[in-house]
Amino acid sequence: MATNQNLKDLQWLLESIQAQTLNLQTISFHLSQPTSCCHQETHDSIHIKISNDTHFHFSNILTLLATSSTTRVSLHNIEFYQVEWDLEELKILEVLLDDSSNVNRLVFQKNKFNLECMEVLAKILRKNEVIKEIMICESRIGSYGASLIASSLKVNTSLQELQLWEDSIGSKGAEEISKMIEANSTLKMLTIFDSSPIVATPIISAVLARNRSIEVHIWSGEHDKNTSKVVEFEPESSTLRIYRLTNSGACRVVCALGWNTTVKSLDLTGVRLKSRWAKEFRWVLEQNRSLKEVKLAKTGLKNKGIVYVAAGLFKNRSLEILNVSDNCYNGVGVEHLLCPLTRFSTLQLQANITLKSITFGGKRTKIGRDGLVAILQMLSTNQTVTRLGIYEDQSLRPQDIIRIFKSLEKNVSLKCLSLQGCIGVNGDLVLKSIMETLQVNPWIEDIDLARTPLQISGNAEEIYLKLGQNAKSEHEVEVDLFKDMPMTMPKSCRVFICGQDFAGKTTLCNSISQNFSSSKLPYIEQQVKTLVNPVEQAIRTTGMKIKTFKDEDTKFSIWNLGGQHEFFSFHDLMFPGPGSASFFVIVSSLFGKPNNREPKTPSELEEDLQYWLRFIVSNSKRANQQCMLPNVTIVLTHYDKISQTSPDFQNTVNVVQRTRDKFQGYVEFYPTVFTVDARSSASVSKLTSHIRKTSKTVLQRVPRVYELCNDLITILSNWRSENNEKPAMRWREFSDLCQIKVPSLRVQSRNDHVVNKVEMRRKAVATCLHQIGEVIYFEELGFLILDFQWFCGEVINQLVKFNVKKTSCNENTSGGFVSRNELEKILRGSFHSQIPGMGSKVFENLDASDLVKMMLKLEICFEQDRSDPECLLLIPLFLEENRARIPRWREITSGSIFVGRHLECHDSSHMFLTPGFFPRLQVHLHNKIVGLNTQHGATYSLEKHLIAININGIHIRIELGGQLGYYVDILACSTKNITETLKLFRELIYPSIQTLCQGITLTENILRPECVKNLTPPRYRKTQFVPLPYLKQALLSVPADSMYDYQHTWSSVSDSGRPVLSSGFDYARDLLSEDDFREVLHRRYNDLYNLAVELQVPTENEQNHVRENETGQIDPSFAGIAKGVEEVIQRLKIIEMEIRDLKQEIQGLRYYEHRLLTELHRKVSYLTNYNVQIEERKVPNMFYFVKTENFSRRLVTNMISGMTALRLHMLCEFKSEMHVVSEQIGCEIMQVDNRTVNSLAPYMKGFMKLLTFGLKIGAHIAAGMGEMIPDLSKEVAHLAGNPLVYGAVGAAAVGAVGVATAGGGSRTRSSDVQQDMKAAQQWVVDFLREKGCCTGKDIAEKFALWRVRYRDDGQVAWVCRNHMYTRSNEIVEVPM
Repeated sequence: MATNQNLKDLQWLLESIQAQTLNLQTISFHLSQPTSCCHQETHDSIHIKISNDTHFHFSNILTLLATSSTTRVSLHNIEFYQVEWDLEELKILEVLLDDSSNVNRLVFQKNKFNLECMEVLAKILRKNEVIKEIMICESRIGSYGASLIASSLKVNTSLQELQLWEDSIGSKGAEEISKMIEANSTLKMLTIFDSSPIVATPIISAVLARNRSIEVHIWSGEHDKNTSKVVEFEPESSTLRIYRLTNSGACRVVCALGWNTTVKSLDLTGVRLKSRWAKEFRWVLEQNRSLKEVKLAKTGLKNKGIVYVAAGLFKNRSLEILNVSDNCYNGVGVEHLLCPLTRFSTLQLQANITLKSITFGGKRTKIGRDGLVAILQMLSTNQTVTRLGIYEDQSLRPQDIIRIFKSLEKNVSLKCLSLQGCIGVNGDLVLKSIMETLQVNPWIEDIDLARTPLQISGNAEEIYLKLGQNAKSEHEVEVDLFKDMPMTMPKSCRVFICGQDFAGKTTLCNSISQNFSSSKLPYIEQQVKTLVNPVEQAIRTTGMKIKTFKDEDTKFSIWNLGGQHEFFSFHDLMFPGPGSASFFVIVSSLFGKPNNREPKTPSELEEDLQYWLRFIVSNSKRANQQCMLPNVTIVLTHYDKISQTSPDFQNTVNVVQRTRDKFQGYVEFYPTVFTVDARSSASVSKLTSHIRKTSKTVLQRVPRVYELCNDLITILSNWRSENNEKPAMRWREFSDLCQIKVPSLRVQSRNDHVVNKVEMRRKAVATCLHQIGEVIYFEELGFLILDFQWFCGEVINQLVKFNVKKTSCNENTSGGFVSRNELEKILRGSFHSQIPGMGSKVFENLDASDLVKMMLKLEICFEQDRSDPECLLLIPLFLEENRARIPRWREITSGSIFVGRHLECHDSSHMFLTPGFFPRLQVHLHNKIVGLNTQHGATYSLEKHLIAININGIHIRIELGGQLGYYVDILACSTKNITETLKLFRELIYPSIQTLCQGITLTENILRPECVKNLTPPRYRKTQFVPLPYLKQALLSVPADSMYDYQHTWSSVSDSGRPVLSSGFDYARDLLSEDDFREVLHRRYNDLYNLAVELQVPTENEQNHVRENETGQIDPSFAGIAKGVEEVIQRLKIIEMEIRDLKQEIQGLRYYEHRLLTELHRKVSYLTNYNVQIEERKVPNMFYFVKTENFSRRLVTNMISGMTALRLHMLCEFKSEMHVVSEQIGCEIMQVDNRTVNSLAPYMKGFMKLLTFGLKIGAHIAAGMGEMIPDLSKEVAHLAGNPLVYGAVGAAAVGAVGVATAGGGSRTRSSDVQQDMKAAQQWVVDFLREKGCCTGKDIAEKFALWRVRYRDDGQVAWVCRNHMYTRSNEIVEVPM
């Protein structure tokens, strides 16, 4: 009954399939069951059990499923349990699984396949393109079956997951599967459970070698006994974990990682590895570019294996995390492991810069002394590792842990330090060391002390609290940049010993050294002479030498500047910066060179002293030293060879005194001139005492410096002593030093804002040290030069020694150019330590390329092409003057114009362009031209004392000239007009020159164009230039209609009677740019405008009316006579706006200039004849005052109480021809009192204002003014264009416009103008009476003036002798 029921159940299934009433997705077949039945678990899944007796139903069901269209569409999963397949059944399954079906998952558990059936199954898999997952479990397919499946999957492109459970596929089957993996790119997951772990090796190797993103899980064991995972690979996390492999298998797997890109994390924890594996892994580290993390903990690696791993790290550029803890190596292994992460020299590059975390240690690892040394060196020099782990160490003692934390004081990269289980982390000293480290190193974020004695005892809480305080906070208190940086008096002074070669500077320095070293005996009475043999006396000191001494808390450094001319161009580099504590000792020998027994002539001595004084003055101006004048002491050597009573010595004394007088006010001289025998300590003792005292005086007078600077000078000195006297230090080293030694320059928080503030403070202090001459520091270079003696004496000396002539055959050097490699080779010669065997240590933190960067920054050289790192470098020092060829312009066309400017030191007797100026200009101009965006293929060539530029059709030559180089000539041959050419001068060349000689005033002069065209030698151009302001002033002094055709005349030049240049002329318009010419015209407009406002010139329709009523109604003020000034001013503005060219502008000036000059003459004439009733003209009206100074006369323009030594003079008052009387004696005024000022100030203010206007507009050409203005202009010339000495006149002129605008009429004054005039006249009368000059005869004697009356109008005037005779028909003498 039951059987029938089961058959019924299966029958129902067959009928349902035939009727297509079932919509099944999952069917599972269970054969060899006790009974046959089917159970529908869900609406789309069914569980079918078939007994051995009804096995035939299995074929029937498969056949129906294969023919049912509904089932073929809906069915997705088929599972077969305990099926013993025959060939026919598999063929039916093949039909069921053809491409029209949707079955994508097959499970075969405990199935049996004969060889034929396995081949059919393989065929099914080969052809099927729908199945995604196959699981074969306990089906005993063996290696043969695995091989067939692998062969099928090589061509299958649909299967994504393959699982083989508890089927011993063996090594052969694993190899075939590995081949399948190499060919199949669609498989996504592979799971294998095999009895032997050996199957994992070829499979995972293939996955890695082919960079397959296949998730792999391989297990090993016997029927749930001792099962364990062998390997797993997760593509999503790119992690490969290997749990158990043989050594050969591990080697094969690791070799597959060489070119792998899918694995980023490799975990071999617990796998027993040998050195053979490590050797292969070294190659992997060198080749692999994707591996980020490697865990090799508990792998049993010994020293040899660790050495291989470390060797791979040298070339690795990707690994970030490495864990080699709990292995069997000792300190030797640790030393090799950390070697790629360590720098043993500051110039050495760290081999590995990508590894961020490294962990080692463990109970089986013996770090020992060698390992400790390696750890300390790594922590002191590494700049990349952020995490260091030392686990379960039993060998490090507390003292070793203290040393580790001490080395962390300078480390700014390490963020996390783990010392889990280290027994050496114990005791109060360790705790104190950790706290001190955290005090100076805020970059450490975490210290893991788990399972250490310090943590177990509960003493680690203080450490964690400090870590929290150092933590980065978004609410840090604002840090004031210079707060807590007090200023103090500097404690370091430099003494510059200047002088020509063979002056005895070195011998003098040696004697000073002896006196400084014997501080107890400052003055040695006995004659102790330095033992120097005659040969040594004749040898010059090469380069610059520096000696340093200490006196209490003051440091003296004596700088012996090289006296050879080849070093002069470098002296500017050593000149003290603004506010630097320093003074100068000029040493000059009374004799010439050692082989010359003749004393120096006074002229030679004067030339010697003047060179150094001009050098000091020029550089102090350039350095803008405003706080104090340079302090100078003069020392004359070889005093023992000359007699004090000889005439030559007296001439020498006179020369020195004359030179001191000349430079008084430019430098501060020490009153005493020292005359010494440089070899005698006794002779030099007083000079030594003077140097000591003067240094302390200078230190008190110079500006204060940061107190930190004095501290850092000592700290840097100690650092050099501890580091083999290194001459330089990297900025990183300087920052570390500040972090440890200087609390106020210490970073105490990881807040970025705070870090930046502290960094700025450090740079400010370094800059201050640079300015006071303690270091050479430029921010962009990244290092500091600490030893000036080495840099200036050795590095610069290498350049001077380098002879371009001898190496001209070398392809690396030619014409001043040198390759970068050759220059580095030259400079490397300065890297030789004077101590044998110390060179590598002394210069380990500096490279020749750094010195090249320093030279580029100091503009000692420049790159030919900045875009080419291998370009040539030009060093102007290597240039030579070309004396062979005559200079000529390359291209001269009919349209070429020639422009020249002569820039000369305004005070060439006290200043010059120093020897270092022009080489720096050559470099500076080159860098500026290269930096131009619109250079249009500019070319640039150099010779000694010459720069040749061709830019945009303008050929320019810049020449240095004059004795000691006090001027620069700029010559141009241009296809552009003069305005464009001069624009290039003023935008490119002038700023470059001024940048390099700041503080030195250069006057601009116009060179004769003919000299520029013919490139006349400089010796013939000395008189062929005219100052630009002079030419402009000359244009202002001529009438408007003469300005356009104004000619400047050039004198002739001859050489020994041979004519070189004939006399000639050039139009001013051809010498000036349009901008300059228009500036002159606008100045003329401005003068006319101010004069029109001052005179208030009436309009034409009012002019006749004003003249009719002038006698009775004219207000005699200088503020105005009539109305209508607004119309005149408006016409001037209209003309200025409408002009289009120079000729039109000049024509517009003519009419208004004539009217204004006529009005000016009328004003002066009226002033002269104003109020004839005052004393009946018993004294002249037109008077002025002159002050005599330095053998010259200067017109007094403003009266001030207390003035002395003035003389009163009178003008000849003949109408229309007023002038200065040259033979006039005048009358002396001993002192000006308040009464005199009150009486004369209004008169002088108005009278001088009229004269100033007259000078500015060329009033001497007007009819009626005669000779007054030209003669008087000799004494008031300083008024023109110089508002600083105008006094009240200038102020009135400047304010004229504002007054006219605001008032619109005459200016309100404190007293009536008539009273002012009466007061001035009365003062003259009273003064002359006091001087006994009351009669006409007395006035004639002192002022050469006679009282006359005009025949036409009867007015009285005082005229000169000349007018008495030449105009006798117009006047009649009226004796008084």
